[in-house]
Amino acid sequence: MKRFVYADNAATTKLDGAVLEAMLPYLTEQYGNPSSIYALGQNAARAIRAARERVAFELGAKPEEIYFTGGGSESDTWAIRSAAALSKRGKHIITSVIEHHAVLHAVEALEREGFEATYLGVDRDGLVSPDELSAAIRPDTALITIMTANNEIGVIQPIAELSAIAREHGVPFHTDAVQAVGHIPVNVDALGVDMLSLAAHKFHGPKGVGALYVRRGMRLQNLIYGGGQERGKRAGTENTAGIVGLAKALALANEDLEEKMRVTTAMRDRLIDGILGSIPYSRLNGSRERRLPGNVNVSIEFIEGESLILRLDEQGIAASSGSACTSGSLDPSHVLLGIGLSHEVAHGSLRLSLDHFNTDEDVDYILETLPGVVAELREMSPLWEHADKEGVDNAV
Repeated sequence: MKRFVYADNAATTKLDGAVLEAMLPYLTEQYGNPSSIYALGQNAARAIRAARERVAFELGAKPEEIYFTGGGSESDTWAIRSAAALSKRGKHIITSVIEHHAVLHAVEALEREGFEATYLGVDRDGLVSPDELSAAIRPDTALITIMTANNEIGVIQPIAELSAIAREHGVPFHTDAVQAVGHIPVNVDALGVDMLSLAAHKFHGPKGVGALYVRRGMRLQNLIYGGGQERGKRAGTENTAGIVGLAKALALANEDLEEKMRVTTAMRDRLIDGILGSIPYSRLNGSRERRLPGNVNVSIEFIEGESLILRLDEQGIAASSGSACTSGSLDPSHVLLGIGLSHEVAHGSLRLSLDHFNTDEDVDYILETLPGVVAELREMSPLWEHADKEGVDNAV
């Protein structure tokens, strides 16, 4: 029987009902401008202060180190451009080839402005080498920016080890933790980072709101001019409801986090084993061990990823082929190319991203549905017709 399974939590998550409940007063009766001095405005100001304190607590930071933004991409851009503009070291940036486009495009923009960039490669598991990072640092390196966990293949980088190398050389270190926060433990001191980006909608908070952690002592340039909001760095009337929602969602996400990780990881592993065991010419992309609890990214040869996503949608399964931000592109994923896949194999990628709201029944339905959809698509593929199927028991 057809059912609906949402398996694209890496793209966005549903708003938690408790988060909506926390937000509603600031969309209705508590609508005051936080900059106003009368009671209605001060109620909103107090709510923002409480949210900042909560976010700081959840990250192991100080309240004055938290800046609220419009989302993860804004946080990434602000961090990177600030470090570049205010650096006294020089005009060299280090990043990796598998970063989110919010990072890559920000670095590319700096290159057009006269900066140099080093793009570190990754191994077949998707991991950055600490030795290669160390070798890439120059006297004029202004910033290193490496993501905590990849949005496509879910690989978790050794950020604490990488940031320690940066610190030895006196280079600021930023991490895009948009996919990690709320899904694995994230503590800024344990990671040793100077700046960290996050987005509420990745952990059941509202869309259009994020945060940037900036370690005390790091300078931050003005992003928006106008009023004195966000300590004068990002002007504009605050999104009080969104900020309250972000803080509530983060607190809920970190509640019983280890148990949520255990449950989600068990579903993930069952899904991976089921796909690889039932669909020939399929492979897991990215490290099996250093992986987000809910991320399943597989390449299935002799099919095209976009066609697979559309057919799964017809069966009530919401999934992704590559990252949501680039799903309109016909180019293969830069992440999958970065771990060494060919263009043809990269085009047949499928990302299924689960979280603790998913169920074992969801996994059952995907495993019941996916092999048949793949077989149907392969029947139409001339490449599959000529594939070597010797030894493949469940080949079409």
